[in-house]
Amino acid sequence: MLTLANKLKRDHGVKGPHSPNPASDSTRRVSVRDKLLVKGTCKVNFPDPNKLHYFHLAVSPDEGYYQGGKFQFEIEVPDAYNMVPPKVKCLTRIWHPNITETGEICLSLLREHSIDGTGWAPTRTLKDVVWGLNSLFTDLLNFDDPLNIDAAEHHLRDKVC
Repeated sequence: MLTLANKLKRDHGVKGPHSPNPASDSTRRVSVRDKLLVKGTCKVNFPDPNKLHYFHLAVSPDEGYYQGGKFQFEIEVPDAYNMVPPKVKCLTRIWHPNITETGEICLSLLREHSIDGTGWAPTRTLKDVVWGLNSLFTDLLNFDDPLNIDAAEHHLRDKVC
């Protein structure tokens, strides 16, 4: 179920025994979101190694408004996963249009039901969640439909170049 750690190990050159069937070029392609994870903007930590369904994610954006920050998220994978999304909360207090001061997150892929069809689906993975949380600080930063209206208005009023 959790393959992020194995992928990061593989991408960073930690290799196990070679398999008899080498992977084809098409399976070796790395998507943009995988590159973000490999660059080190996201790190996973398991507070209790016996509970793989509960972990922390640290996101350190390397561009945009939040560049240089470090933001902690708590992720709990429910028993009904993959039919329901993981529960995610931001542990770092932040002034962000899509994150409330109490840690609630507005990210369409974390919604069970979404009008626009971008919500949770059983085909989504934890890698999608990690990518989405990382993207909240870059390309998914949304001022038009904010959860934290005051933060969005403040960002729009006092833009920093």
